[in-house]
This record gives sequence, structure tokens and C-alpha cells, in this order.
Amino acid sequence: MTQPSFATHEVFNQSPPFEDVDLFAVDRPLVDAVKANGGAAAERELSEFGRHWGSAAMADRGRVANENTPKLRTFDAKGNRRDQVEFHPSYHELMAHSAHAGVHNSTWTTDGRPAGDAAEVIRAARFYIAAQVETGHLCPITMTRASVAALAMQPDLLARVMPVLSTKSYDPGFAPWWDKRGMTLGMGMTEKQGGTDVRANMTRAVRDGDAYRITGHKWFMSAPMCDAFLVLAQAEQGLTCFFMPRFAPDGSVNAIQFQRLKDKLGNRSNASSEVEFVGAYAEAVGEEGKGIRTIIQMVQLTRQDCAIASVGLMRSGLAHALHHARHRSVFQKHLADQPLMQAVLSDMALHVEASTALVMRLCRAFDRTPHDASEAAYMRLLTPAIKYWTCKSAPAFLYEAMECLGGNGYVEDGILARHYRESPVNAIWEGSGNVMCLDVLRALAREPDAATAVLQSLAAETKGLPGAGEAAAFIGKTFRRADGERVARLAVERLALLASAAALNGVSPRQAELFAATRLATTHASMYGAVELESNDVRALLERALP
Repeated sequence: MTQPSFATHEVFNQSPPFEDVDLFAVDRPLVDAVKANGGAAAERELSEFGRHWGSAAMADRGRVANENTPKLRTFDAKGNRRDQVEFHPSYHELMAHSAHAGVHNSTWTTDGRPAGDAAEVIRAARFYIAAQVETGHLCPITMTRASVAALAMQPDLLARVMPVLSTKSYDPGFAPWWDKRGMTLGMGMTEKQGGTDVRANMTRAVRDGDAYRITGHKWFMSAPMCDAFLVLAQAEQGLTCFFMPRFAPDGSVNAIQFQRLKDKLGNRSNASSEVEFVGAYAEAVGEEGKGIRTIIQMVQLTRQDCAIASVGLMRSGLAHALHHARHRSVFQKHLADQPLMQAVLSDMALHVEASTALVMRLCRAFDRTPHDASEAAYMRLLTPAIKYWTCKSAPAFLYEAMECLGGNGYVEDGILARHYRESPVNAIWEGSGNVMCLDVLRALAREPDAATAVLQSLAAETKGLPGAGEAAAFIGKTFRRADGERVARLAVERLALLASAAALNGVSPRQAELFAATRLATTHASMYGAVELESNDVRALLERALP
């Protein structure tokens, strides 16, 4: 007797996985922005990196690392305090691949000086690509890279650390950093009562010979598996920066006691901890009482990476949305051929293209800062403004990308739900939105002439673009107001938009004109796709976004 078949469907009209692609070569705005900012010579190696990170294997590592979150092992089997964090092997593989490519150290020479040329731009392209696959592991990667800027304030310590930090090896072993093939560094600044107001820190540092013993608490110390941390504590002369290794010089486990791992909205693959120091060994970095001045060297670089990662997340959201729309049919046409979907996707593509040009332009400023005062001024004024705009743009953008996929975008089987949960962290960490606006105001107050020169340069670079002259005048007028803090968000957003138009004008003038027309000459609608673009511009934007 023939049994009835209970199969009710076959799977069709679904997009194939967006994987086994070259994440560099298929991203024309990235290729052009890297070239425009001095990184053209690295195209072949970036394409190799893009193929590797665009593989199905790397995508699967990112998925598994987030499904198998870190675990805190406070004690060993015999009751000895160990405070180790256990990760899934996929996490360690992601770390190893990033380290092998030098994402954690390629902007420095082996002795800890800036590498020069286009090192920042080229490394940023890698960071941006890796962020599209798995962002959580990039937290220790970015802090390790940024820590060198702070350690430079203590040359003898930097000289000891760099031989280990400058390798392209990842060593997950629990051992003293000086015995390892490679090392990572984390950071601990915030406490319960202060948060961003680190001057309210109560952790104490007491001198012990040439070193210090630190006692206190950190409400949020990310990447607790690192081999050492830069922490802030109150010494005799005031708030000071310290280098605190996981192991004391005698080889014993340092008195760093993790209370718990944070249960975060996103960033699940990466461990973040609440910690207490119980007379932990540490060495001073820089002068006593100059802790903020010392660690801000590191914070500038981590803020830069927050912006790069946010743009990488938005790029991934756009690529997945556009890829899906080109394969999905609705009402007898592919989604990508429906006029309303084209309006949404092209507006999103324009936002990502401008954001990509902007962060690569910022990285060029970091490359040139050591020998160009105007680039240094650009870096100081624009870093907080760019972090503010790109990081706060990402969550809404990624929601829109999810909606382009409909229900397929909302489920955890795909990557966009993870991207969406990940996206708020970059705006919150390393200074929230209001802090970024205050930092722009501080830069204006400290260096009014240099800041004015930057604004004049942006005005010159956007001359003739729709609304650019009016935007530049508005920014200058608003920042001179006595109540400037009250309207700082408005002015900082306009500054970021003007800088985006300027950066994009150096990469793709037609796209810069479209961006200025929809963002500077008028207030952009709160929803993507609520702009009017000509059909040929829509086609060009989408073809550049994903050939």
C-alpha cells in the first residue's frame, strides 16, 4: 500500500547564504576610500583578507562563538583562586586569525612607534571587514592595539612589553605575559559611583618599592582574559594610570578577583567583568596624578575603532539586505527591482558610502598626525564627532536592514539579529553620545584657532555642494554660542555630516553631491528611503555597494 507523503513544501524563493565572497573586492566604496587615503598598495593583501573573512568557515566561527558564551571559572578543582575565563575554541580561532593579520598591532613598529605611511588606513580596512563577521572578539584586539599609545608614556615598560606584543601570534594560555608567544591588553576605568566620571574613582594605589599595590573595584572591565590591563587608581599625587598584569613578577597569580561576567545585550562572544583588586601588583604608567592624560592616548584609538566597527556593521547589514533583495521575488519581481525597495536600499547605500569615506579619512589623519599639525587638529576635533554620528547611526540602520529581509532578518539563524544587538555598544563604550559632544566642545575651547582652521578646510573641501556653505556657517555660529552645550548634539551632528560630505567628495564627487543634497541642503527624513534620487543614481549606488 502506498503511504501518503506529508511533505507540504519545498524551499524556494530564498536567498543563498552571503558567504564565500571577497568582502574587500565586492565593496567598491571601501576599495575607493582606501585608495583615496593612501592605501592603494595594499589592495592585494586586503583582498586576500576579504576572501578569508568572507568564507563560510569564518562566518560559522562567528556564529558558534556567540552561541557558546564565555564562562567564569573562579576556582580550580582544589579550591585555589584562579579567576580564569573559558571560551569556546571558535572564539580563540577568531582571535588567532585577527592576530595573524596584525589587526592588534600593525599600526606600530616593533619598538612601539607609529608605523607611518598608510598603516592606520590599511589596518582599519581589516578591522572593518572583520567587524562584519564577528565583532565581539575585536574588543581585546582594539584595546591591545590602543594600549601602546598609553604605554609610550612609560618608555622602559614599553620596551619590555613590545617584544611580546609586536608578534603576530595569539597565545590563549594562562601564563605570565613574558613567557608567552603573544599577548593582549585590556582596560579598567569605570566604577559604580562614577561611570564616565573617572575622577570619582575610589580605587587606591599604595607604593610598594618600585611598584604599587592596588585595592578597589571596577564596575566594568572588559576582556578579563587579557594578559595585563591598564587601570586607573588614586595614588598619592592623584589619579594615575597603572599596568596590572595577570601574574605578579614572582609568577604567582595576581590578586585580580573577578566577581562576575556581565550579562550584556550583545557583544556575547566577548567577556566583560566586574572585578575587585585585593592588593594587586601594578606598575605606574606615566606620572602620578596624570592618569587621564596618559590613558586618553589609548581612548582616542579605541574611539576610532568604535567608529570603524559601527560602519563595518552597517556595511554588513546593507550587503545582506541587498543580496537578499536581489534573490527574493515578490509580486512577480525581484525585491531589488521594486521602486520602493530601491529607494530604501540606495538611501542606505549612500549613508554607508559616506560613513566609510569618513572613517577612512579619519584614519588618514591618525597616520599623518605625528608630522602634520593640521591633521592632528582634525583628529582631535573630529574623532569624538565621528564616533558620535557613526555609532549612534548603526542601531537604526541595522533595524532597517533587518526589515529588508522581513522575518528572515529577525530570527537568530541569520547574522542581522546579532548585528542589531551588537550595534549599541560602540556608542556606549569609550564615551557615550553626550560625552562625545562635550569632548568636541573641549577641543574647540582648548584649540580655537586649530579648530577654526579645520572648519575652514571642511568648508573649502565641500565648496559647491548643496547646503555645505550654510552648514559650515551654522556649525561655526552654534559653537560660538554661550549656551553651546545645550545645542551641542545638533552642532556635532552637522559637523559630522559636513566632514562626511568632504571625505566623500575626495572619493566619489557624484555621491558626495547626493549626500549633501539629502543631508545638508535639507534635513534627512527619519526613515531610509524617504528621499528622491534619480533612477540612474539609484542604480549606480547599488552597483557600487555590491556589484
